[in-house]
Amino acid sequence: MAEILELAGNAARDNRKVRIIPRHLQLAIRNDDELNKMLGNVIICQGGVVPYISPELLPKNSKAKHLPVTNYRDRVI
Repeated sequence: MAEILELAGNAARDNRKVRIIPRHLQLAIRNDDELNKMLGNVIICQGGVVPYISPELLPKNSKAKHLPVTNYRDRVI
């Protein structure tokens, strides 16, 4: 129970929230292998789904169109 709450608290903090909602519980359980195996058949009301984009749907890499991804903290002002 404590591990689920810790992971859900981390998910809430990642979404800049202070209150744990069922969505955070869902993300915490589904992103942890052991918890997902133990609670695989559990449906969490108002939990939603874990975001996943199939690799076939992602655009192909092209060097000319996209700029390199940089960290916003590395920019010089």
